[in-house]
Amino acid sequence: MISISLCMIVKNEEKTLRNCLDSVKEVVDEIIIVDTGSKDKTVEIAQEFTDKVYFYEWKDDFASARNFSFSKATKDFILWLDADDILLPEDKEKLLKRKQTLTKEIDMVMLKYNMPTEDGSPFSFYRERLIQNFKDFQWEGRVHEVIPPRGKILYENIAITHNKQSDAYTDRNLKIYQKMLEDHISFGPRETFYYARELMYNDYTLEAIKQFQAFLEMDHAFLENKIEACLNLNRCYMALNDKEKAFQALVQSFRYDTPRAEICTCIGNFFLEEKQYNQAIYWYKKSLTIFPNPQSGGFINYDMYTFIPYLNLCVCYYRLNNLELAEYYNELAGREKPNSTHYLYNKNLFKVLKYNHKS
Repeated sequence: MISISLCMIVKNEEKTLRNCLDSVKEVVDEIIIVDTGSKDKTVEIAQEFTDKVYFYEWKDDFASARNFSFSKATKDFILWLDADDILLPEDKEKLLKRKQTLTKEIDMVMLKYNMPTEDGSPFSFYRERLIQNFKDFQWEGRVHEVIPPRGKILYENIAITHNKQSDAYTDRNLKIYQKMLEDHISFGPRETFYYARELMYNDYTLEAIKQFQAFLEMDHAFLENKIEACLNLNRCYMALNDKEKAFQALVQSFRYDTPRAEICTCIGNFFLEEKQYNQAIYWYKKSLTIFPNPQSGGFINYDMYTFIPYLNLCVCYYRLNNLELAEYYNELAGREKPNSTHYLYNKNLFKVLKYNHKS
């Protein structure tokens, strides 16, 4: 059976670190914690789990810090986590089982990364999580760092769950990008895409639009990021209440690849808001014919493939006075999320309507 080093970089993570390490300690054979300047009890908590706690001067460079943590690993494979990540019990069991059969023929294991969105809908994508040690895998990127995939890669239906404790979004990453620009460091496609996202998240909407558009004109840009850039342009233009450009941003995605359900559902939402219900129905039903591809490397919002189209088809048919189909699609939405307040509200509404009709 292979052995695993857990490598983490942390700073001021006293609220989350213990839960993270508790969730994974039975899976790994070595825990390496690199602290980049904590002022709270992070180091003391780390020392409860390991004596391999190191200190690294923060240089506004996540890749550099992660490479330092990897340099301390002594086991066959390296698993990396952030302090607000956890391994849920079912995923821990899966990973323990996979550990027993994993061999050094595999260079990199991709695991799902499940992240909650603002509305609680499931959002996930694959990330390089288990990397074979001593093969000179290196992190790249000062922000939104990545290990470029190579060698024999294995995809596993095992998830790391982001256990976000705060909804506050900071400008830390944006400041790093701005400092890079001040230092005349040129951005490639990946840096431009993520810089645009940081601008958007920090409400620099006009500059975000400029950067997303620049990204879409770049050669060799990652396909899934192009699709995401179109969705983000839609979000930016909606923030400016420019509905026409928001719609065109969605349509632009068709230049790059076949439709994603995220795009089709957003187009459906556009027509629903415009009270063009038949057009909305077409696009919601189109979403239901598309299946997500988790191995594409893109960000996947699974609700856009089922729950949201079902729920909004219910709304469309209700407003077209087709109560039979409205109730039908609401029940399909309920199969996806039986505790949804929207589904339960609609369910009760249909009961009332039926009772009044009988009366």
